[in-house]
Amino acid sequence: MENSLPIDLLHWSTAILPLVLLLVMLVLFKWSGPVSGWISMGVALIIAFTLFQAPLENIGVGFGKGLWEAFFILLVVWPALYLYQVTKESGAFTVIREDIQEHTKNYLFLILAFGWVFASFLQGIAGFGAPIAVVAPLLVGIGVKPVTAVVIPLIGHAWANVFGTLAVAWIATTNVVTIENTAITVLYTGILLWIPNMIAGLMICWLFAKWKGVKEGFLAVVIISIIHGGGQLLLGQINPSLSNFIPATIALGVLFLLAKIKRYNEKTTLEDETDILEEEHSSDPEEKPDISIHKAFMPYYVLTISSIIALGLPFISNLLEQVQYGPPVPTVETGYGFEVEGEAAYSPIAPLTHPGLYLFLSAVFAYLWYRKLGMYEGDSGKKIWSGVKENAVGASLAITGFLTMTEIMGSSGQTTVVALGIAEVSPPVVYLALANVIGIVGSFMTSSNTSSNVLFAPLHVSVAQSMEGLSVAHVIAAQSAGGAIGNAISPANVILGTSTAGIKGKDAEVFKPTLIFTLISGTLVSAVAILIFYIT
Repeated sequence: MENSLPIDLLHWSTAILPLVLLLVMLVLFKWSGPVSGWISMGVALIIAFTLFQAPLENIGVGFGKGLWEAFFILLVVWPALYLYQVTKESGAFTVIREDIQEHTKNYLFLILAFGWVFASFLQGIAGFGAPIAVVAPLLVGIGVKPVTAVVIPLIGHAWANVFGTLAVAWIATTNVVTIENTAITVLYTGILLWIPNMIAGLMICWLFAKWKGVKEGFLAVVIISIIHGGGQLLLGQINPSLSNFIPATIALGVLFLLAKIKRYNEKTTLEDETDILEEEHSSDPEEKPDISIHKAFMPYYVLTISSIIALGLPFISNLLEQVQYGPPVPTVETGYGFEVEGEAAYSPIAPLTHPGLYLFLSAVFAYLWYRKLGMYEGDSGKKIWSGVKENAVGASLAITGFLTMTEIMGSSGQTTVVALGIAEVSPPVVYLALANVIGIVGSFMTSSNTSSNVLFAPLHVSVAQSMEGLSVAHVIAAQSAGGAIGNAISPANVILGTSTAGIKGKDAEVFKPTLIFTLISGTLVSAVAILIFYIT
């Protein structure tokens, strides 16, 4: 539908203001997620009502959509917090940490295995925050300092967002826009996604021990990245839906082979030099439950196997997805004629394939399993629920604030003005580079590669069709790669990580390294996208 949205400096700068404020409050002022999120939402609401002529019905629809999107994410957060508290209170993390120390002393390899390879595997089958919710507390459990334990899976899983979760982001993109040459688009996207994959592996090594860590882990990073990035690139031409899941699974198997190499199964001097591990402290041996590491890790085996069966096997997942619900939303319009079409079922949730279900089942199993093993004291139940409530309230308020802000911006036209303003002043090659940035911003706003692509892919296609020399394949690939990278800095994912790692309120400390990863990966992706543009 035609509209008269004002694409001028005043409206562009005010449209992007809520996002800038959110980042400033979280990173520079170090305010809490709930405070930053709801202030930004309030600013977005005022701008929508005044400068963008959005009536109350329009704002109400945006707010309602935000609540629904937040509920979707919180269905992962709440059971993840429960699983973490159940495992922590049982002492299972102590068993996992001490048994690992007996079998291998090479912590860099372990951190790469959990934070990069296992996180990517979880993104391949479950997604929607599950890699952060599961891996961050596991890394804390094996002795990684909590802030770094959150940073590592945030950057480690990002590359897998487009074709992970059985390519849900890619499928959603092809549903909202027509891509004539899907094979070449998938090829370009696979090339660009290989960049954040390699950067993630190298940056995890850097976080461990700077250049010494990069040197020590380089061989493992190269081998795994060839499997991850190269495998996804090749399989994308055969079956995009499995192009991430299969390489991520193969990479898990290759870990066991790498662990047999002397370089990665023995302690090095780096364990003594790194500052991301908690200092070892003496403790009474009786404090460690008398169970094996496999018994301690059993809930995570259950989580992995149940997720593979229900989510990784298409004929089963397709059957389970038939049960779903999404609330109806009406069509709304602003005074500028900007219309958001209504939907009979907005963003439906399929409860039987939602990763939150499998986190919850694993958490319930964990509680019953650890209790059967005699790992709880009398008041353990109260401690578990107290820990869950302490972190769940803040996380819920923060995520709700972020996503209601996003949806109000979307329904009022603010998001469209931000993107159109960039397109207005950009020649083809510059717009291509900025398409990646728009993808990053989209994921920062929505905490979802899928939502970022659905939000901006139609705009990119319109620009490509009207801008001579720019192809749909180029801009969709750049947008998709940016959407993947942006998951490393999405506030909802950060809050999810800090909540499950038990460091509520330390979001700013997590944002700093993830912003560096985003800046490096985004710059390189834009550069390679331009290179592809010139040679194809």
